[in-house]
Amino acid sequence: MPRRTPRPAPLAAFTVLTVAAAATLGTGGTAAARAVLHIVVKDGVTQPVFSYKDAIREHVYVESPLDSDNDGKKDRINVDIVRPKETRQGLRVPVVMDASPYYDNVGRGNEGEKKAYDADGNPAKFPLFYDNYFVPRGYAFLAVDMAGTTRSEGCPVTGGPSDVLGVKAVIDWLNGRAKGFTAAGEAVKADWTTGRTGMIGKSYDGTLANGVASTGVRGLETIVPISAISSWYDYSRSNGVKYSNGYQPYLARVVDTDPPAKCQAVRDAMHQGEDDATGNYNAYWKTADYRHGTIGDVRNVRASVFAYHGVNDLNVKTDHFAKWWQGLAANGVRRKVWLSQRGHVDPFDIRRDLWVNTLHKWFDHELHKIPNDALRGPRADIEVGPDQWITQPDWPSRAARPVTVRPAADGSLGLKPATKGATASFTDAPGPQGGGYTEDELVADPTTAKPYRLAYVSAPLPRTGRLSGSPTAKLRVSLDKPTANLTAMLVDYGEDTRVDYLGPGSGIQTLTTEDCHGESTPADDACYRQTRTRTVTSAVNVVARGWLDAQNRTSLSRPAPLTPGKYYSVRWQTLAQEYVFKKGHRLALVLAGTDYDYNDDTATGAKVTVDLAGSSITVPVVLGEDASALVAPQPRGVWKGPQHVKLPRQEKKLY
Repeated sequence: MPRRTPRPAPLAAFTVLTVAAAATLGTGGTAAARAVLHIVVKDGVTQPVFSYKDAIREHVYVESPLDSDNDGKKDRINVDIVRPKETRQGLRVPVVMDASPYYDNVGRGNEGEKKAYDADGNPAKFPLFYDNYFVPRGYAFLAVDMAGTTRSEGCPVTGGPSDVLGVKAVIDWLNGRAKGFTAAGEAVKADWTTGRTGMIGKSYDGTLANGVASTGVRGLETIVPISAISSWYDYSRSNGVKYSNGYQPYLARVVDTDPPAKCQAVRDAMHQGEDDATGNYNAYWKTADYRHGTIGDVRNVRASVFAYHGVNDLNVKTDHFAKWWQGLAANGVRRKVWLSQRGHVDPFDIRRDLWVNTLHKWFDHELHKIPNDALRGPRADIEVGPDQWITQPDWPSRAARPVTVRPAADGSLGLKPATKGATASFTDAPGPQGGGYTEDELVADPTTAKPYRLAYVSAPLPRTGRLSGSPTAKLRVSLDKPTANLTAMLVDYGEDTRVDYLGPGSGIQTLTTEDCHGESTPADDACYRQTRTRTVTSAVNVVARGWLDAQNRTSLSRPAPLTPGKYYSVRWQTLAQEYVFKKGHRLALVLAGTDYDYNDDTATGAKVTVDLAGSSITVPVVLGEDASALVAPQPRGVWKGPQHVKLPRQEKKLY
């Protein structure tokens, strides 16, 4: 049975006043409304009746349970707070919190905003719109500096224990379970809050929300993780294949603006722990695993979850969302999701007005406990083409049916297995760049044999169908060396206009015009540059990608090298996707070794022989009961795909 946080009893100083009873207060944030200790609700959402300009701005330090910099005292975590002035008169409000390591280095949001302080050291500017919008509606907003960053003590550890437990301590302080101090060292309590907290944030910030939720901390009512990590191993590795080397200590150094010597020993230990020599999952990675780790586990989650992810995010890849979502579903967690066709982009920069309104209703329901319709209707909003959105009851689509397509000796891709004994080979070879081959090299000229890849292409698709979920590659392979990196790509050949997720902005173009959401002050305005969708028209698109180190085929922790010349069955999932394959396009399976664009790994040089009869890829397709009708049974016919392909490498934004 999933565990739920009991709803706190109503508080005498906290009264929800419906608009019918508050007609004399007005609806536009009047002075009369601001003079009372009431939350005003109209049409199921809170109204902006509290002054943002006059709000209390302060900072406190919360004691973490850990001493991450080994200086002999527990870390103190800086918490910058803005809350309605009425909380000095007895009003108690819930909290919206964005915990981040980025407040004084790369900044937050599309415009890279940073915090600013007044002469007394209190916050004057909070990045993003959350404070401007929610404080007038009866919330406190907290911008928390992760351990070892900005004004917090300690050392950052790239998702590890002190990162997560330092933020968890703030939730505990809000609920009377941890110590807080003023800048002068005096004890301070959060007597202005109901304790109900919602965490939100993109990238590392959303990752902290996932991590804190995975501890099961009481008082965290909901999280809104945006493009968030759920296992730091999966951020640096995929089934034993390395996406990066040295990334854990590198990112810890980026977010730490203290002198390098302070946390160098901690970063040295991180470098040893991440074990770049093997790419294996180990005890170090388990401390930064929020699905099944030592600090957190998805089975502990009490908070509801409103998740967002771009299905073409190649920074925080979709397996982070998909595996987290699967665990939440198994635990019966209340949840909602938006999935876009973009890369590492915030929904505020995609469907801005609808996002703000939906988020507002969600927080009102989960934190103010207002009985609106936030949880009614379909659970999933999904973008299936540029600015084309659909809804469905859940994700993946319950209507998706598995379609298994198979490579044939003539280079075609169809429903029937290849003739027994048919094989084909490629070499996990270094490309001209020194790693593997680039994706444009792997998908160009698909009907011409290349020594570094195999390509199998279907006949024109007789119907349109939608991929919803995670395709599964299954190969029967023989190597002439103990291991090889393996890449499987599902490719769409067909002219179309798509979201340009690989190009600048990862699918958005930032404009010079602005719009505003919330109230402003001279130091902190609520206005941000508008965006529009950036598209590209092309003849080819890599739909789904997946990677495996063959020696990790049965375990991420205990590699099992292959005996050269012996056949083995290997199976792995590609990254999750939502994608429409259109009638007349061609579906392709491309098999290769090291992917230069997304693998920071050394090609092994192994020759990989594929038993075609024992190999396939299974794709979850929404197309009625007979999903196999997506693929025509006949051979592909005479066709040559694009000879020259240029696929940019998606920019990797830390934030």
